[in-house]
Amino acid sequence: MASSNYIFLFLFVLIFNSNFQITIQENRAISFSFPLTSAPLSKSSASRAKFLSSLSINKTQVQKKSTSAEAAAAAAATPPFGYSYKSSFKYSMALIVSLPIGTPPQTQQMVLDTGSQLSWIQCHRKTPKKPPTTSFDPSLSSSFSVLPCNHPICKPRLPDFTIPTTCDQNRLCHYSYFYADGTLAEGNLVREKFTFSPSRTTPPLILGCAADSTEDEGILGMNLGRLSFISQAKVPKFSYCVPVRQSGRDNRINPVGSFHLGQNPNSLNFKYISLLTFPRSQRMPNFDPLAYTIGLVGIRIGGKKLNIPEAVFRPDAGGSGQTMIDSGTQYTFLVEAAYGKVREEVVRLAGAKLKKGYVYAGALDMCFDGGVIEIGRLIGDMVFEFEKGVQILINKERILDDVGNGVHCVAIGRSESLGVASNIIGNFHQQNYWVEFDLINRRVGFGAADCSRSV
Repeated sequence: MASSNYIFLFLFVLIFNSNFQITIQENRAISFSFPLTSAPLSKSSASRAKFLSSLSINKTQVQKKSTSAEAAAAAAATPPFGYSYKSSFKYSMALIVSLPIGTPPQTQQMVLDTGSQLSWIQCHRKTPKKPPTTSFDPSLSSSFSVLPCNHPICKPRLPDFTIPTTCDQNRLCHYSYFYADGTLAEGNLVREKFTFSPSRTTPPLILGCAADSTEDEGILGMNLGRLSFISQAKVPKFSYCVPVRQSGRDNRINPVGSFHLGQNPNSLNFKYISLLTFPRSQRMPNFDPLAYTIGLVGIRIGGKKLNIPEAVFRPDAGGSGQTMIDSGTQYTFLVEAAYGKVREEVVRLAGAKLKKGYVYAGALDMCFDGGVIEIGRLIGDMVFEFEKGVQILINKERILDDVGNGVHCVAIGRSESLGVASNIIGNFHQQNYWVEFDLINRRVGFGAADCSRSV
């Protein structure tokens, strides 16, 4: 998902589920392994999930009292244990992780989203009369509590937690905000633990709790905000490797990739760029200070560097032009000054094959009927160039995405189609790369890899 300004879960313990593995290493770091899946979101949101992993949620009616002990645990200054964690996931349009939440744990599915702060889960009370669901039942967890209206987060808002909060009729803290696709997210703020094993849990973390939603997945907020999962759980770094999704009939088979919390053994081969920071004067109205902002300096197509000033990829005085990397957005979106040059070059190289007047889902307008190999050869490789000589290479075989019915589109759209003024590098253009987010050293690392073999 795109950032909070742009308003868009660990299986049971080993004795209960053989897919969950725990390894204690000599240095006392603990290693977790559990499966991640990635799949299209529910049918009702499939079209917008092509661009942002936006999930609509509705108000929850959960009522429990928070305790001072839980509040103290939530404020713990150090992580509960060392992080050394690896898992695999299947990739289609979004990275969906299954996590054990609560005491005892209930497995929840959440979209891994580096562009969001608030994590939220589906909540409702299960009843014998209704079929089983994957949503979270608060009444079954001894560690669950709600945030009352007088909680500091609910009244004076934290500077970097801009989600509107109100006091509902039950005197509970209610939140609501819009994602970039216009989807409204609302529910109650609660506290709950992520339970890796009976002896290895996080402190109670602040989450959103939604009920009566038609969606099956929640959101795992992984941005730089103080209430994101990585900030509250004190995760020092994390990384993922998105495998290539095939076109045609093979695109129904979800390839498997890898995900790490903590140290990645492949990181010796990564090339790093620093996260960019800017003065407060550049943080309004369009700048998102919680996003992973990186220094894009240019774009090449077919070996030719496009005539795009570097300033186009940097935020101006109002914040427009910020370039961020986002796991929750599928495609890449560029501001008009950059997008226009990309489209101009694509038209010059393959304009005769362009599907005239066609725009996929209101966002992608560089589309073609068939001839994928030929069109890829005409356009050539594409390269995103970053500071320090770091590059993301998209070879000509991966320039186009299969959007169905024999149509293939260059996976780049206009940012204005999302109603944002930023450049967003989506997960489509992160395929076959390790991407590491190093919170301690404030940097992002890239490492080319065959992600289907990095499991």
